[in-house]
Amino acid sequence: MKVCSWNVNGIRAVLKKGALLSFIEAHEPDILCLQETKASKDQVEVDLPEYQEYWYSADKKGYSGTAIFTKTTPRTAIFGLPEDLRERYTLVDSYGDASAEGRTLTLEFDQFYVNTVYTPNAKDDLTRIPLRSQWDAAYLAFIRSLEKKKPVIFCGDLNVAHTPDDLARPKENEGKKGFTKEERAGFDAMITAGFVDSFRVFHQGNGFYTWWSPWGNARTRNVGWRIDYILISPKLRSILRSAHIYPQVTGSDHCPVGISLDAKKL
Repeated sequence: MKVCSWNVNGIRAVLKKGALLSFIEAHEPDILCLQETKASKDQVEVDLPEYQEYWYSADKKGYSGTAIFTKTTPRTAIFGLPEDLRERYTLVDSYGDASAEGRTLTLEFDQFYVNTVYTPNAKDDLTRIPLRSQWDAAYLAFIRSLEKKKPVIFCGDLNVAHTPDDLARPKENEGKKGFTKEERAGFDAMITAGFVDSFRVFHQGNGFYTWWSPWGNARTRNVGWRIDYILISPKLRSILRSAHIYPQVTGSDHCPVGISLDAKKL
């Protein structure tokens, strides 16, 4: 079974370029999680008869948003964070209400949950760090609540490079957006909770990136960041067979990531 994730940075643009359908045809994911769709379902025509589509769009048009395309019918769909977590954590700031930005979508299957997330950006001046810290705590609380019922696969653009190996220039970016101690602590908490960074099971060291600045020919020179992840519950570790980054896939400033699980052992 293959699960893939991609921040498409505007699904309409990626479809127009032919990049999304080309990726699906080449890699045939059983479940495809998307972030930053920047559209609602009624604004997009996707010819994918094998897949069921689940969309969670932001209240604000053309902004944020997530979606999951799946070949298997889920038992339930959960849109956003539960009400109790939205009340417990401060998810509203001067930029808006993060819980109204279509940032996380969950499908429940028989053996596991799949969640996709587009984590709020801290902003260049770090003014959204307070909200970001609240979001990270609320999101982890949600994932842990799901795991009490069955294992979880969660993935997406977490908007943080976890370690110095996860970006090309860690010294120059220390303390900047995407590599602050607060953002990295949010990821640390996921690892401390037992969740597994699937890519690091198979690949160590630097040079593996999922996002590149559009400036300075960064992608060609591979001056990038690994900010897109697939994490899994420890119960799924024994059936994890591979994890990949697909830097050759263009169409967005991010590239897709994916994992394969031994479906016979689910």
